[in-house]
Amino acid sequence: MKLLTLNFLTCAIKTCKTSPSSFPLHPRDAELEILETDINLPFLKNILPRLMWDELRTITSELGLPELPPAAPTREDLVEPGAQAAEGEEVEEQPSQTAKDLHRVLLETTVKEGKLACGNCGHEYKVMEGVPNFLLPGHLV
Repeated sequence: MKLLTLNFLTCAIKTCKTSPSSFPLHPRDAELEILETDINLPFLKNILPRLMWDELRTITSELGLPELPPAAPTREDLVEPGAQAAEGEEVEEQPSQTAKDLHRVLLETTVKEGKLACGNCGHEYKVMEGVPNFLLPGHLV
């Protein structure tokens, strides 16, 4: 499960739906794996406004990953400045170091095994082979 996914998940228990502490789910005993992929600059630019930056910073610090900057980068921060094109030609944008770091955290870092814990009720969802199990026992539905 990519770390990007954690930026969109919340606890599935009904009583947690209205609680702000049920988001984000907090990784516990997580075994991380890096799966290298080609950088997708258009994707990063488009997902950036949808990221809950403070929550993402919380998740990365809980996992012991390098600290993210306090403020979310802008779309312009993701591209190396200074590429000039001849008239009528398009310049291929080169990703900046910020884009590479963000790509590494969001798309290459995966939770292979572990648990995701709700900050409100404490319920833990197991992650096995990179897949979180959100099926709830009958008494919690």
